[in-house]
Amino acid sequence: MVDVVSAAWVSERLGDVRVVDVRDEWEFDGIGHLPTAASVPFDEFRSTEGDVGMLPGRDAWAELLSDAGITADDDVVAYDDTHGVFAARFLVTALLYGHDPAKLHLLDGDFSSWNREYETTTDASELPDVTYEVTTAEETPLVGFEAVEAALDDPEAVIVDTRDPEEFDEGHLPGAVNLDWRELVDDETRGLKPRDELESVLESVEITPDHRIVLYCNTARRISHTYVVLSHLGYDGVEFYEGSLTEWEARDGAIVRE
Repeated sequence: MVDVVSAAWVSERLGDVRVVDVRDEWEFDGIGHLPTAASVPFDEFRSTEGDVGMLPGRDAWAELLSDAGITADDDVVAYDDTHGVFAARFLVTALLYGHDPAKLHLLDGDFSSWNREYETTTDASELPDVTYEVTTAEETPLVGFEAVEAALDDPEAVIVDTRDPEEFDEGHLPGAVNLDWRELVDDETRGLKPRDELESVLESVEITPDHRIVLYCNTARRISHTYVVLSHLGYDGVEFYEGSLTEWEARDGAIVRE
């Protein structure tokens, strides 16, 4: 599944992987970026129709990745400058559009942490002229409104709200546990906390491999990071509610307010 890789791992493979920078274009051009990186700003792979933050559509996705010099056979590493939360959304989008999850990697840390030890550049990257072919994933973590509603009564399911505690208190799904996605990252290293700390945080809210895990937030950005972390830790059966609270509330799903 999708994994998290170190800066050293990426540095050794810059010529063999496709690197994607999802920061704003002005950051990519003005501040600098990883060598060989392609710029695919976050706003470009969100839907411009309907609910903000939803998937961009198969054709739009294929065009974006083609322009970035990526093929469906490439190993891809994504990064941002926000602990990986926007980059994780890129990777989960790729997963949902059929890219092999074993070829999807999140940089552990972000641009700022990379910049402490490794080279950056403001030079334009030379990108190959390719065509990205979207495929249909053999398996998908996506679940819809009805599946999540049914999961509320499943004693084996843990419904996980990855927003911050204040948002959680303002309204959440019945029975949901709150795991702010930022609890999984270290502010100093800007990457993930050590594995034992991650497992301790997860276990504290009953997120364990023997449970069915259903993730949601507002528009699926924050759950993308949590999904990647759980995938990296080897969790199976993690479900991804793309519609999240945006759809849940629009369809009058039950809400608990603290």
